[in-house]
Amino acid sequence: MERKLIFLDIDGTLTEPGKNVPPDTAVEAIRRARANGHRVVLCSGRNYGMLSPLLQYGFDGLVGSAGGYIEYGGQVVYDCPMTPEQQEKALRVLASDGIYRTVEGKDRSYTDESFKEFLREAARSGGNSELLRWREQIESELGIRPMAEYQGEAIYKIGFVCRSAADLREPMRALGDSFDFCIQGTDQLGSINGELINKAFNKGMAVERLCDYLGHPIVDTIAFGDSMNDLEMIQTAGLGICMGNGSPALKKIADEVCPPVQEDGLFRAFEQHGLI
Repeated sequence: MERKLIFLDIDGTLTEPGKNVPPDTAVEAIRRARANGHRVVLCSGRNYGMLSPLLQYGFDGLVGSAGGYIEYGGQVVYDCPMTPEQQEKALRVLASDGIYRTVEGKDRSYTDESFKEFLREAARSGGNSELLRWREQIESELGIRPMAEYQGEAIYKIGFVCRSAADLREPMRALGDSFDFCIQGTDQLGSINGELINKAFNKGMAVERLCDYLGHPIVDTIAFGDSMNDLEMIQTAGLGICMGNGSPALKKIADEVCPPVQEDGLFRAFEQHGLI
């Protein structure tokens, strides 16, 4: 078979969300696919700092910050942080009441502490305290620091959580020319979460950019993802596969659905397609 270029999302695809240790079967699938001449690339919304713990498992390249940073074979292929003007405006507009931000530089990320206070209030008033424990675990696992420590370094993208769609109306109007609002969905409190992503890139553009750099046909690419920030990647790749634990909306768009990450989904899909 033709040599494939395989793009793997991390959270919910290679690992369970917020984890840095993939199933042994996924590691074995990657090892065997590369031994068979295929190339495997991480393609994540995480920044370089948050995805770097996964590099020990053996990858040919990486796409970080939802396409804002690309490396292959140790060489930087693409690097596109926000301009100072974009950064100042985005931080200012998203600082309005009811929006909680996580800003992502290349190596570090910082979050508004007020988000956890919102979760604490919800837990005290009878809400789900699991959400607070989940958030604290995510921040610990991924090394996300308090916003008070942010010193103005270049930003690639901004994650956000808000209480209702109404909170996003003004930010969408003010920032819509330069940024896409990738809405992931609602959580158990009814809050909306998503990402502010520069229109200059997305995961689909990253597939195209890396294929151009390598001279690799897009028809011979396979992409695995689970959430709506994988949409363009799934649409662009020659074969787009959604995990069984993934977004219902993405499953409708993907070419195929494979078993969930917890059920050896990657290994079984690699095996089905003759990659291993």
